Amino acid sequence: MTSFLCLTIFTPPTSTKTLQNSTSHRRSESFLKQTHRFKISCIADRDDDEKRLILPETQKLILPTTSLDTANVDRRNLLLGLGGLYSTSLNPAAFAAPITTPDISTCVPSSIGFDPTNTVRTKACCPPATSKPIKKFEFPNDRATRIRPAAHTVSKEYIAKYKSAIKAMRDLPDDHPHSFVSQAKIHCAYCNGGYTQVASGFPKIELQIHNAWLFFPFHRWYLYFYERILGKLINDPTFALPYWNWDNPAGMTLPDFFEEDGKVNPAFDAYRNCNHRPPATIDLNYAGNDILGLSCGQQISTNMIVMYRQMVTNAGDPLSFFGGKYSAGDDAIANGDPSVGSIEAGCHTAVHRWMGNPRMPNSEDMGNFYSAGYDPVFYVLHTNIDRMWKLWKEMDIKGHTEPREPDWLNASYVFYNENEELVRVYNKDCVRLEKLKYDYEVVPIPWKYSRPVARTKKSNIALLSVETVKEAQDSKFPLKLDKIRKVLVMKRPIINRSLEDKENANEVLLIKEIMFNSHKFVKFDVFVNAQYDVSESFGDESEFAGSFGQLPHNHNPNEDMLMRSAIRFGLTELLEDIGATNDEFILVTLVPKVGCEEVTIGEIKVQLVPITD
Repeated sequence: MTSFLCLTIFTPPTSTKTLQNSTSHRRSESFLKQTHRFKISCIADRDDDEKRLILPETQKLILPTTSLDTANVDRRNLLLGLGGLYSTSLNPAAFAAPITTPDISTCVPSSIGFDPTNTVRTKACCPPATSKPIKKFEFPNDRATRIRPAAHTVSKEYIAKYKSAIKAMRDLPDDHPHSFVSQAKIHCAYCNGGYTQVASGFPKIELQIHNAWLFFPFHRWYLYFYERILGKLINDPTFALPYWNWDNPAGMTLPDFFEEDGKVNPAFDAYRNCNHRPPATIDLNYAGNDILGLSCGQQISTNMIVMYRQMVTNAGDPLSFFGGKYSAGDDAIANGDPSVGSIEAGCHTAVHRWMGNPRMPNSEDMGNFYSAGYDPVFYVLHTNIDRMWKLWKEMDIKGHTEPREPDWLNASYVFYNENEELVRVYNKDCVRLEKLKYDYEVVPIPWKYSRPVARTKKSNIALLSVETVKEAQDSKFPLKLDKIRKVLVMKRPIINRSLEDKENANEVLLIKEIMFNSHKFVKFDVFVNAQYDVSESFGDESEFAGSFGQLPHNHNPNEDMLMRSAIRFGLTELLEDIGATNDEFILVTLVPKVGCEEVTIGEIKVQLVPITD
């Protein structure tokens, strides 16, 4: 066991006051404008849905009684055959429908996101086959609610129970649906090309649960069944997974029980970055290289500010937090206008890459989606990601609600439950934790008080750059990100907005049509009105808007595949922090960090996004 101790003494404010030009009174009550307020010491019912395809109310077409899980109908071609009911110049968006995972019999070996000729994990990522029909999900009737504990707080008794459950899962034959290997394959199948959208009528289009609004609900369901399977294996209906509390200074090292030496440890994984074993402090803005000379205290302070940005500033509406819309027929690679959510592109990708072994051919295990599920740390990373969803909703901030579009609510996946039965689950059934009978241990959340404060407030910085930096409309797009790029975004929609204006709409910076080589780990940082050497930034500056990060997602190791995405950054608070709310222009600086030699940016703009309850 290591002897590392990282002490945090958090001093909450004794009073609350509304900030000048604050986003709103209700926000300032919960998230006070302060930084470095803690001292750190570092010592080394859907049976019919399966048979029916719903069209607009003017014309409902009932398909044959074949299950949607096995039907192979191209919906758009079918609509074209309705005899003039619809124009031949169809708008694909008009026929949007929720993503539907098909029957597992359609699953094929995975081949994307990694070099299939040089792997240490299997490419055969499909779940074990079964002839049993897919069941309708039923909410659990457990008497007790499972409470997921923070991993750094658990007792020796809990650690022993957790290891016993993981060992029992590892001891099962690989072809058992509850085995450690079968559970690891789930992530690979959904993330690395195992499924297509055949159940939605698009058999040649890949199904992907990353880089859009399926990210949070898919992983919530994945963990839900994984947790219940572990409990079943040790005959404990109250068993709950721990969460790696990396957003809390006390939990920013990998919990010791994952790395303990001595006897065989079922929670250990051989493919981890050996430089990041305890007592290393995690970097929640990790770009692939350790920052030399950064103390434990500095890293923790930076992590706190990064978390505030990703959970508050950049997460003011459902699409900014969950990710952009992704419906049936949308291509996971060439999607027209996707965007990745603030947490997924930020701390989620950073932790994956921080844990993965850079010496392995595909950065196995955690550094690549196809292999991540083979490391028990993957599941405790994602329990904390799931907890971020819960915390985000509980902030009592207008706009912090799940997407309401039917294509999000009715998106569905197929999992084996704890009774070895295949069940279909829907996004709309996982939004309330009390119905799923689990919750999280409450711990301090110091990043709530880590809103950045500008070192010096300077107005009209963008205006001063007019002579040296091209305006967005005059810049040559697509903009190649092979070096630091600066772009002036002119004519913000509204300047000097009132509190009421800010209550009703968030100002958002959109970086659109990001084209990147999906064979590489890609990351770049974004700054607003920065006048210093941003290449040396740690991410704790008030001008730091956030990052775009992507793990590899390549279709062919011998070909460079361009993938398209987008990212959104909140400007309302950031412009308040740097004293630029009255500025007509903003200066955007893009800083390539890793894998950006071929990255191009198609558009940079500012827009107002309405806030709804």
